[in-house]
Amino acid sequence: MLRIEVGPADVAHSRFGISPLGETVMVLRTLSGNHQAGPLRPWIERLRPAYEQLRRELPAVAAMTSLYRRGAYNADFLHPPPSGTPAGIGDELAAVRATSAARAHGEIARNLEGLRPPSAAVRALLDSPDVVARLADAIEAAWATLLEPRWPALRAVLERDLVRTAGRLAAYGWGAALSDLSPRLRWRDEGVIEVTRHAADTVRLDGAGLLFVPSAFGAFIAYVEPPWPYAIVYPARGVAELLGAPARADDAALADLLGTTRAMILRALATRATTTQLAARLGLGLGTVGDHLAVLRRADLITGIRVGRSVHYQHTALGEVLAAGSERSTGTLSR
Repeated sequence: MLRIEVGPADVAHSRFGISPLGETVMVLRTLSGNHQAGPLRPWIERLRPAYEQLRRELPAVAAMTSLYRRGAYNADFLHPPPSGTPAGIGDELAAVRATSAARAHGEIARNLEGLRPPSAAVRALLDSPDVVARLADAIEAAWATLLEPRWPALRAVLERDLVRTAGRLAAYGWGAALSDLSPRLRWRDEGVIEVTRHAADTVRLDGAGLLFVPSAFGAFIAYVEPPWPYAIVYPARGVAELLGAPARADDAALADLLGTTRAMILRALATRATTTQLAARLGLGLGTVGDHLAVLRRADLITGIRVGRSVHYQHTALGEVLAAGSERSTGTLSR
């Protein structure tokens, strides 16, 4: 059991980040069979042909996936926590590339302890003096091929989760923020976060706060070793949206009433969202979404709430009834 002791200053100094590099690594872990796909299985399977081609063309992809294992140490330099919420993967890749060969070889050796010995070709790559550059190139290629085209939708899900977690921490404290992040996390009222893992240890935040990083692929990682900041990677909520909203029997009727795109936007606003988040989630242009939102707002089907610099849209009472569909009114009318 890992114990993380927190003090009064740690709420104010906690941060929230999103990691394109971390999500790329998790895609590779999932495609390699080292991590369960869960509700994203159909989404992951669509990536499999591109992943198999990457493995054929870049030996470093196969070498990196051979290091993955559950419930034990994985080389930290390949999956560092983010420093914030980057637009892309560039800054995180730069941190990976800055790793010294000596440190990389040390972490790889620790990673390989207890694993089945890799093939001679993989071992030669992992022992090479340019192993950091080759593995970083593999991550970059995986990002460009597998994740970057889908990043806007993925980022929208992660950002919405961060807003929720940050709000609960600020308004209600540690217990509320941690309550549904992961079954491996538990809050103790004496000021301790308990993390279920194999190694027992105790660390103190000492006012440094905790970095929260959601993962769409259900990852759970606790960073408590130098040189990284104290951080928790946890499974993000709402990832099923990446698969698209399920079709419903009354979708056609709503589309006939509002138009296909407006009906789709109204359905999507079952969860509050910004124009940018809706565009990413639905694969539409910002201008298109903005125009349809304006029409829905004039019809009193949605309303906008300003949060900082963004406007978050949600159903009005009338919009909620329409979006909920006909099942609410299937009973016989009385006369």
